[in-house]
Amino acid sequence: MSRPHIAGRVRRAQPVLLGASLTCAAALTVVPTASAASAPAASPSGAPALSPSGPPTPSLPGLPATPVGISSPLFGVDALPVPPVRVKLHIRRVQLNVLDGSTVTVAGRLRPGLAERAVDLQRLGRHGWETISHTLTRHAGRFVLRYTPHRLLSEHVRVMFAGDSSDLTAHRTLGRMTSYRLADASWYGGGGSLACGGELTSATLGVANKTLPCGTRVTLRYGGRTVRVPVVDRGPYVEGREFDLTEATKRALGFEGVGEVWSNR
Repeated sequence: MSRPHIAGRVRRAQPVLLGASLTCAAALTVVPTASAASAPAASPSGAPALSPSGPPTPSLPGLPATPVGISSPLFGVDALPVPPVRVKLHIRRVQLNVLDGSTVTVAGRLRPGLAERAVDLQRLGRHGWETISHTLTRHAGRFVLRYTPHRLLSEHVRVMFAGDSSDLTAHRTLGRMTSYRLADASWYGGGGSLACGGELTSATLGVANKTLPCGTRVTLRYGGRTVRVPVVDRGPYVEGREFDLTEATKRALGFEGVGEVWSNR
């Protein structure tokens, strides 16, 4: 009795990578032997056999065969970009009114707790914002900016973080930084004409000075209060005194009698 003829040996097909999913061909292929070379190979199900290399990988029209957007040695895709962090300047202590030669101080935090970042104190000059002090944030984003003016001034200031490759810019306006000197002052009231024009009343805000031009704005500070008033009259004519405050200016400052005030002129 003769043994049945075997047309070939059976070998499992190699896995086929389709898109980003790895699938395996379940069909078996028959590799013909020399005696069956002329016969077409068939799978056990009767369908035409797949070649060892498999058919061409199908793809949808207009779509790449591999996914895009993730970089990986396995899939070969670019990583998605990380958006920059939105930051905020929190000011916890500020001293902007100082006597000439004393130090302006601004303390705060750069949130969310960014360390080793550059923070600037800037003033508004004729050509825009100019940096007058610079520091780096410390642990938890804390910083202290210091500036010592060596002249009388009154300027708008702000804190500025210029941002970097991973953080957005941020700034915080602080108001006016003013440097003062001590000046002797008194006050006067009543009525009558003013040397710079107009009539003196109990509601007139201003000061009298012997040399400053009429209309010059003077910033005065006393007892933690600040006013900015014009020169409206001439005086005082008492030796050693520089300013005579009108009754309304005296009330605004809480000034009494004769004494020293801070002046930026």
